[in-house]
Amino acid sequence: MSAQPSEPSSQDQQAPQDQFQRLKWVIAALREHCPWTQQLTHESLTEYLVEESQEVLEEIAAGNTGDSLRKELGDVLMQVALHAAIASERGDFDLDDVAEAIGSKLIRRSPHVFTPEGSLNPTDATVEEIDAAWDRIKAEEKAEAEAASQQRDA
Repeated sequence: MSAQPSEPSSQDQQAPQDQFQRLKWVIAALREHCPWTQQLTHESLTEYLVEESQEVLEEIAAGNTGDSLRKELGDVLMQVALHAAIASERGDFDLDDVAEAIGSKLIRRSPHVFTPEGSLNPTDATVEEIDAAWDRIKAEEKAEAEAASQQRDA
């Protein structure tokens, strides 16, 4: 897991002011004190993740890009936070690790904006060049992951 400070304890009576810390605090409190939330698993959450994602798509299709979309995106974020809390309880990863993974992926796959080390270094690129680089880097990542998996299995 990440070397970040531990997730806020639900024992703290006051919710943090930072909204991501607050979300982690709320999820921790629900996992500790709400019987319905305590029984959730990755598997049992699957239907809700699909449902909430579908509701986001419906809002976009309806042209609702304001408050209703914001709320539906919040429901998807809640699903991510719940999955991360369950994984954290198992010692697998936490929400900070999820954020690190997507941030690193975006940096890796956007060489027209970032250096490999993550510094900002925007360069001119066409949409076609960006798409091609994204696909190439994604294919390289997949090949590396498959090779690593084969080495572990050998």
